[in-house]
Amino acid sequence: MLCYLLQLCEIKLVTMRFCNLSLMFAENCPDHNPSLSSWNPGHQPEKAVIVRRGHLLRLDASATFHTLTIQSGGRVVFADDADGSKNITLRTRHILIEDGGALHIGAPKCRYRSRATIALVGRSDDKAVPEVPGMGRKFIGVMRGATLELHGTERVSWSLLTRNVPASGLTTGSYAFQRNFSRGINLRVVDQDTAAMLLSKRYDTHESRNDSRQLTQLLRTLPVGRIVTLAVGDSAVKSLLDETKKAIEEKLGSRFVYDLKYREAWALVSVIGGGNASCSEDVREHENHETGGRALATQNFSTVDGVGFSVTAYSEWKNGEERAMPPFPFLGFPISGFQVDAVDQVVLNLQDRVQKTWQPGDQIVVASTDYSMHQAEEFTLLPCSDCHSKQVRIQGKPQYNHVGEIIDGVDMRAEVALLSRNILIYGEMENSCYGNNLCQFYSHDTYGGHIKVFHLSHVELKNMGQQAEQGHYPLHFHMCGDVDQKGGYWEPTYVDGLSIHHSFSRCLTIHATNGLLVKNTIGYDTLGHCFFLEDGIEQRNTFYHNLGLLTRPGTLLPTDRNDTLCTSIKDKVYKGYTPSPSTECKAVSTFWIANPNNNLISNAAAGSQDAGIWFVFHSSSTGNSHGLVPETKAELTPLGIFYNNRVHSNFKAGLFIDKGVKTTNASAADPREYLCLDNGARFRPHQNADPSRPRVAAVIDTLISFKNNDLGAWIRGGDIVIKDSGFADNGVGLSFASDGSYPKDEGSSQEVTQSLFVGESRNRGTNGGQNKYWGLGGADAKMRTLPRNRTFPIRGFQIYDGPVRLTQSTFRGFIPTPERYTSAVGFNLKNTWQLTPQNNLSQLNFHSTTFFGRPGQWFEENDLDGDKNSIFHDVDGSVTGYTDTYVGRADNYVIQHPGCVTIYQWSGVICSGRYAQVYIQTQGASSLRLSISRDEYPDAPLVLRGINSQGALSQQYQPILMMSKSYTLHWSGPAPREVVLSLINFDKDDWVMVGLCYPSDTTFQIMADINDRQSNTFDDLTDYGTVVSLVELEKRPMERKYYFDQTVGLLWLYLRARHGRDGHSYCSAKGCERVKVMATTSSKQTCNCTSKSYPKYYKKPSAVVPMPALNTQPCKGCGAKQVRVATFKMSVNLCAYSCLIYTSVCFFNSSIVLMATRGQPEGLVGVAPYLVSFASKMVSLTLSVELMYFGVKLLFLIPFYCCLSPQKVWHFGGSRVVLHPLRGSPYKLGRGMSSWGCRSGICLWVWMHTAVRHLKLKCAKTWSYSK
Repeated sequence: MLCYLLQLCEIKLVTMRFCNLSLMFAENCPDHNPSLSSWNPGHQPEKAVIVRRGHLLRLDASATFHTLTIQSGGRVVFADDADGSKNITLRTRHILIEDGGALHIGAPKCRYRSRATIALVGRSDDKAVPEVPGMGRKFIGVMRGATLELHGTERVSWSLLTRNVPASGLTTGSYAFQRNFSRGINLRVVDQDTAAMLLSKRYDTHESRNDSRQLTQLLRTLPVGRIVTLAVGDSAVKSLLDETKKAIEEKLGSRFVYDLKYREAWALVSVIGGGNASCSEDVREHENHETGGRALATQNFSTVDGVGFSVTAYSEWKNGEERAMPPFPFLGFPISGFQVDAVDQVVLNLQDRVQKTWQPGDQIVVASTDYSMHQAEEFTLLPCSDCHSKQVRIQGKPQYNHVGEIIDGVDMRAEVALLSRNILIYGEMENSCYGNNLCQFYSHDTYGGHIKVFHLSHVELKNMGQQAEQGHYPLHFHMCGDVDQKGGYWEPTYVDGLSIHHSFSRCLTIHATNGLLVKNTIGYDTLGHCFFLEDGIEQRNTFYHNLGLLTRPGTLLPTDRNDTLCTSIKDKVYKGYTPSPSTECKAVSTFWIANPNNNLISNAAAGSQDAGIWFVFHSSSTGNSHGLVPETKAELTPLGIFYNNRVHSNFKAGLFIDKGVKTTNASAADPREYLCLDNGARFRPHQNADPSRPRVAAVIDTLISFKNNDLGAWIRGGDIVIKDSGFADNGVGLSFASDGSYPKDEGSSQEVTQSLFVGESRNRGTNGGQNKYWGLGGADAKMRTLPRNRTFPIRGFQIYDGPVRLTQSTFRGFIPTPERYTSAVGFNLKNTWQLTPQNNLSQLNFHSTTFFGRPGQWFEENDLDGDKNSIFHDVDGSVTGYTDTYVGRADNYVIQHPGCVTIYQWSGVICSGRYAQVYIQTQGASSLRLSISRDEYPDAPLVLRGINSQGALSQQYQPILMMSKSYTLHWSGPAPREVVLSLINFDKDDWVMVGLCYPSDTTFQIMADINDRQSNTFDDLTDYGTVVSLVELEKRPMERKYYFDQTVGLLWLYLRARHGRDGHSYCSAKGCERVKVMATTSSKQTCNCTSKSYPKYYKKPSAVVPMPALNTQPCKGCGAKQVRVATFKMSVNLCAYSCLIYTSVCFFNSSIVLMATRGQPEGLVGVAPYLVSFASKMVSLTLSVELMYFGVKLLFLIPFYCCLSPQKVWHFGGSRVVLHPLRGSPYKLGRGMSSWGCRSGICLWVWMHTAVRHLKLKCAKTWSYSK
């Protein structure tokens, strides 16, 4: 394990009411204050320095103190200069800034330009340094009324790759070959643009003159610029013709080919047509079967993407002692080989212009784009004179693939973050763990630092945080109250552009603080929750464009811990209790949001041990805030803005909205630790957090979730809407869970719209980096990394209970393999819970399958209550082709009729009809199984075991039944003394008839009521009367009557809804209609009346609602309406075969896209259906042509220089376009155009508004216009 040093620094700001910091010189540079005195104290490591009132000091050089205290009226300012040439380091055990004291390094409007470093030193067990109350050791502490202002040079904090970075540094991969006794001339041909190996061949020019002629012909036909490398194996000259030698000399610039001798080692790397200047060549004489040395030729090249690569050839006679055999004890053997590899200078292409602020020597990190967060990689930047403003060069080669494109419609581009800043605060660390720093869990030092400040920008915090100390975090806003306009602040308190990395206790903590703005901040390689809201009362905070990655488990809270830490740390549980990791711990998250009323905008959670973003709900304020707010009402509080966030490479889930925390201490009654996970919370937002007021939908807008090992998103509660989102390569893309079940949940809605689900994309990942599973998959059936397990059944949208509405969405890439099942829409595995037939699917572009499971791995017996009741409503037939039908399990006959259509590969059945649930609660009998037989299919009962544990005295069942049918209910033991049947999702006048099995001596008291759950009252109480026969009961379906057939043991009655439902409510607008049956009997017999009930009550199967005809027409308007391809910001390599499109955006019908192609270039298949050709309406691309347009504006279409004539032009929607040729000299696109010729499949035409008067051409760029 890499040893971190966690004994670090802490910076504290302790405030009561006001946490804002004064800016004395906001407009001017603080070091320009004329009242400052130059200060050069030198290195005094044993001196405790005190800056007293009136001491206004400008620190002009590096210094070392034992400690530094700045008292009221004292000020220390780091000196700066215009060219940023200063380099000041301050080393000390701590810095304490008292009330009225100040420390400045730069200002918001005069940023620090030089290099400033504060190194905090010391050990946690250093008794010579007493702890400062409330601070501890090794800190920067800012007391109430003090000032700390740190403002470094503004830099782009993080960006996205715009081109793929392969594991070897080369898109085509590295190449290596070595062979013994490969006689003749061994040849390799390498593509100069991509480093791809194009040809591998051996010519036996020792024995074959024909081989020599073939080599000559090849060399004379290869195009100019192609890389050729040669190496002799054994001997090559006996039959090497002069014409071949001449071709090698003329085409490759060889100087030695005419003088080659028998068994001489010879290697060459050259470029066709490059002459002697392009030729690297070496030769070694042969010496009596022993080594004459290695002939080694190597040369460096650069791909058109700017990636440097080397081509190497070698040839030698190896000393043969290790292979010697009599009678040739020292016989040698020939070796020849080749290698193509990226040089130690890979170029990264980025979305943002970074080159002015990202400097050589800076450290960056490239995020994982695979399942494992451990594929994040750090690099040092190198000088790159030929890089453009959006490129940087890195030292070293990547170990893993990092995606830089939109794949299958989902933006999977890797985040690239700058770790370096010109202001650095770090802790000097020990080489290993020591003392009481949790050494049983960590091999590195875990005593770091913590900061409680604000107005901090573009500062680097490294080796911060104290894992063994509560509240000692790298950055801590500690109980500041309202720090925005609500608190009287002119502008919100903020932190901006921070780099917090290799931290040992969180990244940034917001504690009882509201209205804070956190933007452009990086949290990388941290222990415990990274961006952390602490006590559940923090609100109105905004996280904007922050990046967190490589979030590891910590020890502080149960939710920080992994399995090992959870079961090992037991000092705060009740005696003898061992925590359960799966239910109490294992929740460490990059963004831990303890109150929904906070804003998350354009953030990226790029790798956590558990979750990327976790919304958790506190029922009351916790920690130091306990009692400040008696009831947080977090579960009822509407969600803040959630927009344009990315979550990927997380082990448990990308986004998790569910669960609460335990808010009481451990006790005998509940031995769990304080603040462990608790399963009782249910997110149900209402206006003003008032359950009597209308619900407020929580909107998850534009979530991108990919390569999460388990779940792309798990969201419990309602109302919730997910829109314009993308899910790809997750174990399960998205799973909703309802607020609860009846009677707790009154019924809420969950909706997904305008979203894309991809089962397995073209991002195949990299084997390694703690990815556990590698196997076949995807549309190409190639090897790839896999989630969970090789056999895990991947699902796009998972139905757990409901009701959910899935509409206007697209599914693709869900392809089963011989090892596993796959489904676009699937169900929760091993589901004991209820499902609702109100799960509605409509307007789907459904390229894949659904699957109901089969007994076996992952599904086990596939016989739990939720498994058996799996169902959804295909509203418009976009899933099945049958409009207004329901899709359920093929073996569930209580939902079927003779016209149903069985889909064997789904294990499903498609049926028409009306369906609802009966919620059955029992009292007075334990461990009962309920068997439900429809009178039309008595031989195929639905057997339910109940949701509660088998030993419970009460039980609940929730079967889905076809309306207007009759059923008999039977028990696996004595009948329960009390049964309550509630009508769930019944519309007005929906009915079923049920016959409940009882002993013949049973007497009954039966009543109906309506339960108002808001007031917990019961209205409309009505007793049931008896009738003498089932025939009479059927004649009186509207009355409250029952019939008991004593000969069979069946109690018959109607369940009919008398009131209508509103919206998504489970029950009617009046309340939940119920029938309560109380039975009295002395019998203990098992109440299963099946054998007596049939054939007496058998009915011929029939359909209440006829099956519709199969619709074979394409579904119009189905799927996501927007095509998630790219902004038309195209990077086109005119000497390559592909067009790289990046920067996710959506084209609408009023947009125009102009493109010229030759042949059938790859990459346009997905776009083609949305592009309408108008080439046939054009006379000539070089003439002015007017086309129809919705408005009156004119656009210029201007061709770039290209050696290919465009053959097609498309547009998206209608437009009026005037085409003009470009006058003047053509604009040449780099050395690829000028020296090697154009082989491109795509050439661009650029168009702009006529309002643009002066056009400055830029290579491979387009401007788009939307009406």
